[in-house]
Amino acid sequence: MPPFGVLPALVVSLTAAVWLMDGAARGDPRLWRTLLPCALVGWAWGFGYLTAGLWWLGSAFLVEADEFAWALPLGVVGLPAVLALFFGAGFAAARLLWSSGAGRICGFAVGISAAEWLRGHLFTGFPWNTLGMALGQNLWLTQSACLVGLYGLTLIAVLVCAAPATLATEGGALRRFGPTALAALALGGLMLFGAYRVPAGSEATVPGVRLRLVQPNLPQDAKFRPENRADIVDRYIELSQRPPEAGGVLPTHIIWPESAFPFLIQRDPGSLAKVGGALQSGQHLITGAARAEEPLPGERLRFFNAIMTIEPPNRISDTYDKVHLVPFGEYLPAPLDALLRAIGLRQFVSIPGGFSAGSRAGQRILEVPGLPPAAATICYEAIFPGAVVPAGTAGSAARPGLILNVTNDAWFGDTPGPRQHLAQARLRAVEEGLPLVRDANTGISAVIDAYGRVTASLPLDKEAVLDADLPTRIEPAPLYARFGDWPFLAMLMAALLCALGAWRRA
Repeated sequence: MPPFGVLPALVVSLTAAVWLMDGAARGDPRLWRTLLPCALVGWAWGFGYLTAGLWWLGSAFLVEADEFAWALPLGVVGLPAVLALFFGAGFAAARLLWSSGAGRICGFAVGISAAEWLRGHLFTGFPWNTLGMALGQNLWLTQSACLVGLYGLTLIAVLVCAAPATLATEGGALRRFGPTALAALALGGLMLFGAYRVPAGSEATVPGVRLRLVQPNLPQDAKFRPENRADIVDRYIELSQRPPEAGGVLPTHIIWPESAFPFLIQRDPGSLAKVGGALQSGQHLITGAARAEEPLPGERLRFFNAIMTIEPPNRISDTYDKVHLVPFGEYLPAPLDALLRAIGLRQFVSIPGGFSAGSRAGQRILEVPGLPPAAATICYEAIFPGAVVPAGTAGSAARPGLILNVTNDAWFGDTPGPRQHLAQARLRAVEEGLPLVRDANTGISAVIDAYGRVTASLPLDKEAVLDADLPTRIEPAPLYARFGDWPFLAMLMAALLCALGAWRRA
């Protein structure tokens, strides 16, 4: 996974996992007596994998260390320990399909891929560093996501990377070397498909659109202090009004990151007028901002993590409320909410009662004059395959022209976290055939075309603006954009049939 992206590491670890499963499966002739050992192997494998990939979450606990440092082990060790249960279940399911030959690789891939799909959907879902991302970083290898999505890449990654386990199989050369050779050919085929699909030249751009991504690089401990409100607004305005480079075009659309203000701009007419007044005629601002909704009698004030569009002189013209909130970061899960608050705990974001989720029916296109319809996502909403574009729009006239992602990765500093976040958001562009515009407080901000090519970007931890054109979308929409995970499920069934056939012959 980023920032390293060493694919052979997955070959070594998955090959070893198959051999460990071989040993556990031979431990007792009674199937039910070997399920628990195999599940423990899977849990241990998953715990190591997830801890190595998610340790950087501990940085968020140190932003307000006086309040949250004590809980750091819960994020760094506790979360991987819980998520590793999915791997344990996947290894146990693979044991039910285990055989002595190459067929066990198919059973292994079925168990793990199904477990990864469940990890991405159950209990709000957390598909961070799904195994398919090992193939989702190389530009050519990642192109297959347009057909089968992240979970299809996961099935392929496990099949390919676990195949060398058969090199230790007893029997003839074909039995020993055939699966590895087939895996190498499959990997080569993916590369050839990607090389064929990615055009040699740059993608066309949308006429009349010039984007300016503002990356203020505000430290997280200062970003949400209300006493800094005037300085923060002035900083955003100064960056937004910087003249373009020599020969450059004045931006038509200015983008600010998630939660740009340490206050509710909708309730501050002076600041709203100041921001709107700083826009030139024809310019539009798209910004992340918390917003409040007036309560009905007897209800508490509800807060939303939102994207707002602002037009001069002081008009908020459209709003999107974040649907997929971060548990414990933006809210406390309902079963634990009352208990945790009773002992004095709260979510990381210091909002009374936490954020409320927007309506799923409201997960819609953001309409901004002069800009193609934008599929709005906030922060880690961009890591969920098949969920960044409103359902039913892929093959219709309502299909968006871009994915817009505003985020704030300042919580995690200069760690693998922001780089992993960018890689996963980039894969959504390939799956949906849409350009991605990503504006992050501390970086990495980028404009990415519909093939996953980064056309412009700003590095991590740099205050700067990025002026860029908007690439066009791919027509027609890719297979995955139209059919979602159905191609993956078809692949999963095919692998299951292969595993069952080998199991019956064993």
